[in-house]
Amino acid sequence: MGDLLVKSASEDLMKTQFIRHLLNDVKCLELMLERNLIESGISRIGAEQEFCLISKNWRPEKNADEILKAINDPHFTNELARFNLEINLDPVELGPDSLDQMERQLRALLKKAEIHASERDTQILLTGILPTISKTELSLEYMTPKPRYWSLNEMVKGIRGADFQLHIKGVDELFITHDSVLMEACNTSFQLHLQVDPNDFVSSYNWAQAISGPVLGICANSPLLLGRELWSETRIALFQQSIDTRHSTYALKDQISRVSFGEDWEYGTAADIYKNDIAQHKIILSKSIKRDSLEDLENGKIPKLEALNTHNGTIYRWNRACYGATDTAAHLRIENRYIPSGPTILDQMANFAFWIGLMKGRSPLYSDITNHMDFQDVKANFIKAARTGKQSVLKWKDRFVSVKDLITRELLPLAYEGLAKSNVDSETATRLLEVIDQRSIKQTGAQWSISNYRRLKRITRKDDALLALTKNMYENQQKDLPIHEWPDVPDVSNTHEHAYQVGHIMSTKLFTVKTDDIAALATQLMQWKNIHHIPVECDNGKICGILTWTHMQRFQEKTPYDDSLTVGDIMKEDVILAHSEMQIPEAIKIMKQNEIGCLPVVHNQHLIGIVTIKDIKPYDKSEGAQ
Repeated sequence: MGDLLVKSASEDLMKTQFIRHLLNDVKCLELMLERNLIESGISRIGAEQEFCLISKNWRPEKNADEILKAINDPHFTNELARFNLEINLDPVELGPDSLDQMERQLRALLKKAEIHASERDTQILLTGILPTISKTELSLEYMTPKPRYWSLNEMVKGIRGADFQLHIKGVDELFITHDSVLMEACNTSFQLHLQVDPNDFVSSYNWAQAISGPVLGICANSPLLLGRELWSETRIALFQQSIDTRHSTYALKDQISRVSFGEDWEYGTAADIYKNDIAQHKIILSKSIKRDSLEDLENGKIPKLEALNTHNGTIYRWNRACYGATDTAAHLRIENRYIPSGPTILDQMANFAFWIGLMKGRSPLYSDITNHMDFQDVKANFIKAARTGKQSVLKWKDRFVSVKDLITRELLPLAYEGLAKSNVDSETATRLLEVIDQRSIKQTGAQWSISNYRRLKRITRKDDALLALTKNMYENQQKDLPIHEWPDVPDVSNTHEHAYQVGHIMSTKLFTVKTDDIAALATQLMQWKNIHHIPVECDNGKICGILTWTHMQRFQEKTPYDDSLTVGDIMKEDVILAHSEMQIPEAIKIMKQNEIGCLPVVHNQHLIGIVTIKDIKPYDKSEGAQ
C-alpha cells in the first residue's frame, strides 16, 4: 500500500466508494483475461527481504526511521515495528544470470543498510523470529508511526471486539493475551515472487500449494518465541493468531482466518481467486481512489486495480495471488509468503532457487495436481512441516514419505530440471541447490537453534542462552556460512554483560501459593524445593504478599502442625514490586535500601517473574569492588 494514507473502512462514504471500485476492479480483471491483455510468455522473479535491527547488546533496536532516512533509497521501506525494515528487490526476467543478479543486488543493499546501521551502533540480522525479542518490544511505542499501521490495528481489534489471544503449543507452550497486532512484528520473512502466465495461473497456484509443505520443512528457521520452544516454523501459527479477526462464540460455526493456507483447490481463473477472498473476508481497510479501472481499460490504459490490491493486501494467504501493472503492461504473479528470513543470504538464495526450480519444473504429470492429491493432505503437510520441520512425514500422492527423502529423491531433480528449462546458469543452479541437498542431510536453521538452545539452557539462564544464540547467528551470517556448516555455539561467556533490565535476569518458572492455602503445605514446599521466596497470589491472580525463608523457619519453630493457619496469616503483605523494564542498578539499589532478598516482577499487578540477590550479584559493582 506504500505510504498512501489508508483510512478506516468505517467511514461510510469512503467505504461505499471503495466497494464500487473493488467490484469494478474484479470486472476489469475478468475483461483483461478474456481479451488476453495480461502479459504472457515471460517469467520474472522478485523478492522482499525483511530484516531485524539489533543493538550491540543483541536486542531489538527501535531506530528504523532514523536508519531508513539515512539510507535514502526507494528499495527500502518501513515494517510494522520500529525494529524491522524491508528491502524490495528489482524484478528481473528469469534467465541465465537472474539469480546471480538478484543475489548481487540483495548483498549490495544489505551492505548499504549495514553501513548506515553501524554508524548508529546498530546491527542487522536475518532471522525468522529474533530470539531476544521480549514482551517489552511488543508495546505500542515500538509500532512504526504510520497511519496505515494504526488503522490496521484499530480495525482488526474492532472486528474482534477483544484483545488477541495467542496459544501456541510445541515442546513449550505460549499462552498470552496481547492488546495489539504488534505480535505479528516478531515475524521476518524472505518473500518470493514469480510471474505466471494467466492461462496457467490456477494450475500453477495449485502446484505452489502442493509443494508448500516440503519446501517449508527444509527452510524452517523460527523455532523460538519469547524464550519458548514452539514450532519449527513458529511464524505460521504466530502470524495467524496475531492478526486474527475471528472471535469465539457459543455457536459452532465456520470462520475463516485472514491468514490461511486456504480451504480447497482453486478453479477457474485468477479472478475467481479474488472473488472468493472478497466473498469470505470483510473489508477492513479502504482508501481514496481517483481513477476508475473500467474507464482506464476502455481508454486503452493499463488499470492499476488499486482497490483490489488494497483489499488483497489485508488477506494473508501463504501463497498469494498478485496483480501488478506498469504503464505498458499488466501481469499476474504468485507470492510465496511462508519462507523465513535467514539464516544467511546464501541460504535464502538457495531457498529461492529451490522454489523457482520446482515451480518451473512441474512435470506434465502434475499439470493438474488436483487429480493426484487431496487438498486436505496438502494442507496437513503444510501444518506438519510448520510444526516439526525437516523431521515431518508428509503424504505425497498416495504414500507417506519424510521431508528429507521427498526432497532428495523427487523434488531436487525437479528443481534442477526447472532451472535448466529456464536457462539458469548450471553452475549457479548447482551452487544453490547443493545447499538444499546438504541441509536435508545435516541441519536446518530450526534444528541448529533448538539443539543449541536446549544445551545452553542446561548451563546458563534463559536470557543468556538467547543472547548467545543471537550473537552466534550474527557472527555466522557475517562469515556467510550456510546453515548446514554452522558449528555449535561455543560458550556463553560474558553474555550477562548485555543484560540491563530486570526482565533480562528474572526467573519466570515460579512456585506460587494462594492466601487461603494451608501454611504448613506452603512451608513444606519451600523446604522440598529449597525455595527462599514464594509470591502469594490473591483469587484475582494479582500478587498480594510474599513468604520468605524467615517466615517458614519462624512458623515451623512455633506452630508447625497448626492446620488452622493459612498463608494469609503468616505472609508479609507489604511487598515491594518491580516491573520488567526496571533497570538492574535500580533494582539493586531498592533491594539494598530495603534489606530484602527478592523483588517480585509484575505486569499490571500480575506476577511474571522474580529477581533475587543471587540473580543480581553478577551486576552489583559494589560487590565486585570488595
